[in-house]
Amino acid sequence: MQKSKIFDIQSKTDFKKISLEIFKFQYKNNKTYHDFCNHLHKTPDNVQQLEDIPFLPIEFFKSHTVLSENKPIEITFTSSGTTGNKTSKHLVTDLYIYEQSFEKAFQQFYGSAEDITILALLPSYLEREGSSLIYMAEHLIQQSQKKESGFYLHNLEELKHKLVELDKNGEKTLLIGVSFALLDLVENHQFDLKNTIVMETGGMKGRRKEMIREELHSILAKGFGVDTIHSEYGMTELLSQAYSKGNGVFECPPWMDLLIRDPEDALSPVKNGKTGGINVIDLANINSCSFIATQDLGKINEDGKVEILGRFDNSDIRGCNLMVL
Repeated sequence: MQKSKIFDIQSKTDFKKISLEIFKFQYKNNKTYHDFCNHLHKTPDNVQQLEDIPFLPIEFFKSHTVLSENKPIEITFTSSGTTGNKTSKHLVTDLYIYEQSFEKAFQQFYGSAEDITILALLPSYLEREGSSLIYMAEHLIQQSQKKESGFYLHNLEELKHKLVELDKNGEKTLLIGVSFALLDLVENHQFDLKNTIVMETGGMKGRRKEMIREELHSILAKGFGVDTIHSEYGMTELLSQAYSKGNGVFECPPWMDLLIRDPEDALSPVKNGKTGGINVIDLANINSCSFIATQDLGKINEDGKVEILGRFDNSDIRGCNLMVL
């Protein structure tokens, strides 16, 4: 199928049509997904609606090759893992699709990267190889026409002065950071930012005790002197991101959607307003798998927007490990 169609989606009808086309393509060409679907007795013959498409448990990226085309691997993105745990590996055969996905999504939600000073506080990601988030941030920083854009590791004092200076000068600034590093920053420095967007990418990465989103955002908003904290929702196994401009409520670009499954029955959806596991449709992930069951919890609000609440308590979701290939 034509990969360019992914970014031309204009309606829910377009999205459903292309989703079903990609399902057929991946069923035919992705051995891991093909075997998984067969185990569930789901084939192109009986998958006629979006709701019929099976979602591959995200754990498969740790144990199997998840590929839908036989082309050279351009890059391998890997997840961060604690000692003794297997890491996910996302084999990417077409980096251009990833670049198109994050560029177009960022443009949709925040405008051109050229016009924004982008400061990235992502120490845990910078300290290892294979981070898809670092690849995206580096690309957007390169696109920025602002000379102050760049990465920060542990030089929080320098970052503090830069944030205050840019904000005072009225520069449109985006500070994107991992949760524990943003907390480190506001525990050492107090801000009153007027022209800066603060975006957390989630995760304490073993550096701090996990906390609920409301508590985290309350501390960060007070520390930075801003009304709301933005969030980015992405992961190693995906090639698209959803964004929140506050309160943990996320919106997706047209080629991505978040669905909610029953936590007790992985094959059944739940009604709006009910909490369940998050399934992701990421059509940019055409060369891997576009239908992934994550380890995150969420719910769809009455307005159709998705609220991400956190993670399942145990790392291997009940109902997700439906088979061992």
